[in-house]
Amino acid sequence: MKFAVGDKYESIIQKSDLVSRDLSWLKFNVRVLDQSKKEHRNIFEKLKFLAITASNLDEFFMIRVGSLYNYLDYEKERIDYSGLREEPFKAKLMKDCQLFHSAQHEHFTDKILPELVREGVSLCNTSMLTEQEQEKVKQYFLKAIYPMLTPMVYDGYRTFPILMNKLLVFGVVTTSPGERKDMRKLSFVQIPANIPRFFEIERDNSLLLIPIEEVIREHIISLFRNVNIEGISLFRITRNGDFTLEESEDMDANFLEEVKRKLMERKTGRVVRIEIEEGYSKWMLNSLLERWNLKMDSVFLVKRASMIDFTGLWQIVGGRRFKDRLPQMHEPVKPLSYQEEGRADIFEILKEKDVLLHHPYNNIDSILDLIETAAEDPNVMAIKMTIYRLAKESRITKALLKAAENGKHVSVLFEVKARFDEENNIREAKKLQKAGCFVIYGITHLKTHTKLLLIVKKDDSEITRYVHLGSGNYNEDTARLYTDIGLLTTNETLANDVSEFFNVITGHSMPSQYKNLITAPRDMRNQLIEYIEQEAENARAGLPAGIFIKVNSLEDSEIIYALYRASQSGVTIKLIVRGICCLRPGRQGLSENIEVLSIVGDFLEHSRIYHFHNNGETRTYAGSADMMVRSFDKRLESLFKVEAPLLEKQLMNILSYNLKDNVNAYRMQEDGTYLAKHPEGDEPEFNVHKEFFNLDPEQVIQVKLIE
Repeated sequence: MKFAVGDKYESIIQKSDLVSRDLSWLKFNVRVLDQSKKEHRNIFEKLKFLAITASNLDEFFMIRVGSLYNYLDYEKERIDYSGLREEPFKAKLMKDCQLFHSAQHEHFTDKILPELVREGVSLCNTSMLTEQEQEKVKQYFLKAIYPMLTPMVYDGYRTFPILMNKLLVFGVVTTSPGERKDMRKLSFVQIPANIPRFFEIERDNSLLLIPIEEVIREHIISLFRNVNIEGISLFRITRNGDFTLEESEDMDANFLEEVKRKLMERKTGRVVRIEIEEGYSKWMLNSLLERWNLKMDSVFLVKRASMIDFTGLWQIVGGRRFKDRLPQMHEPVKPLSYQEEGRADIFEILKEKDVLLHHPYNNIDSILDLIETAAEDPNVMAIKMTIYRLAKESRITKALLKAAENGKHVSVLFEVKARFDEENNIREAKKLQKAGCFVIYGITHLKTHTKLLLIVKKDDSEITRYVHLGSGNYNEDTARLYTDIGLLTTNETLANDVSEFFNVITGHSMPSQYKNLITAPRDMRNQLIEYIEQEAENARAGLPAGIFIKVNSLEDSEIIYALYRASQSGVTIKLIVRGICCLRPGRQGLSENIEVLSIVGDFLEHSRIYHFHNNGETRTYAGSADMMVRSFDKRLESLFKVEAPLLEKQLMNILSYNLKDNVNAYRMQEDGTYLAKHPEGDEPEFNVHKEFFNLDPEQVIQVKLIE
């Protein structure tokens, strides 16, 4: 049965009180693409954001479209927030994906390529080269590429080869001399991932970039001697990367092996997308569509003037020739609550006061230094932490290994189900386990997403617990690109809460309550709804009421309807949601008092902050959790209360600055679209990604979200 995506389905979508999670995500990637169109950015920044949209879309197809096919293939029922069932929703989703794909490639050919030429960089094929340059390319092919290529024929004698996810592939249709056309054969030539995307030739003061597929296309006949080549088609496939672990009674015993098995299955997962160059062999494509049970709406056509797979643009962005062309990051500044000069003993500082860190404006080195110092300090007895994603050359792993070597008790929960970091986390966890650390490979049916660190130190006759709680990963690479919140404290209440939570994670404990910690999956959704309902009650009583929340994603319907009810009660609600937002702001009779902004710019907004006015007795939390079903029901998450007046003001100021931004901000409309905010009248530009490097402490202390 075929479904057209016309006015009928559009009207159903707009009538729904909720915005589709997947359609909302596509709108987010549109905002990322918009960064590549900003006039104030140079060509290398524009290339970076275009590459990010491509890697974003790859993951979207692997996970979200892959998940949709899990329903379609196994005839499971699902109604999307849009109100559409599986097939109509797929038709709508593919239509929007096709539109986005067209926008990407139109921007690349019409804007990016001409601007690159003005910078002295040209993408070209071999016909545009001199004889000497062509010979250079030929020798490169013969020596570096030809030995790595393996033509794989598919016919009645050979099985269909496994084509790898996200690799460029040539499909070559051939016949033997004298054979009928219906005896044609199909062969595949995969381009290995470890070959650079472009072959570079310097000519005078310019740089010529020859895509690797053009180099191979020019010489591919050398792989098919004495046969007739009927067609050569360049394409790329995306496979389903969404997997869930099968629950069973003996799951705990085989947990790690089950994860490894699923990772192997990901390599042969169901094909969900084909990107193919124009001029393709129709016979070949029809064969692929039939084999992979796909329709033409899953085929994305790429013009020869463009290129398949914009993630290859990272080679240009990261090239040594242009390394200075990307904006240099501002030097990190000292946290407002930790202005001491010199290298004062961080342990002594934390005994006196809490320190709030706001990355990347504040350096992550203070956390890394704390762990490294603890590893060497003879008075430190134990280090416990949760790890979700690590940097490639992680200082964290090295410090924990050193701590174990020095005889300290080290407990680490490595979340081996962290998507696309599974293999790295298993490898790093085994290193620690071999060194004598107590390692947990995650918890069977939950992802441990909370970010916690506990250091136990004995000084004279006293034992002090040093705690770090955060919104971001213990990853020194992403900490320079993501905005995140971290709290360093020796507060006994939080230390008790964190100790109890570690007992839940590493043992079999169910504490009756936490004092300053809200955790999932136990009570986070209910606690947040209770706070929302308190604001609604205050508003109905004529008291000041306000809700200010900053998250990556808002998708949980119970939270959304609680916010709708609060809006109808007169509560001022301002939400800063970077990505997915399934709530409709500004709908008459439903959400007139809700405003939604999205900040997309130089840094990836990753911090989560929850602020409730509570008639002046404010409640302010930060932590690892978004407002999503998975965060509340399928993950170990935590939000920590910030009570120190200066630190709470800092969090309120972060919210205030985000709301003021008129450079990186987009305002969500009732229909689910977004409009960019711009300075109005004589209003100066306010770029939140610059302003945090120049904080005025007095302004922070005086900040108010509700007058």
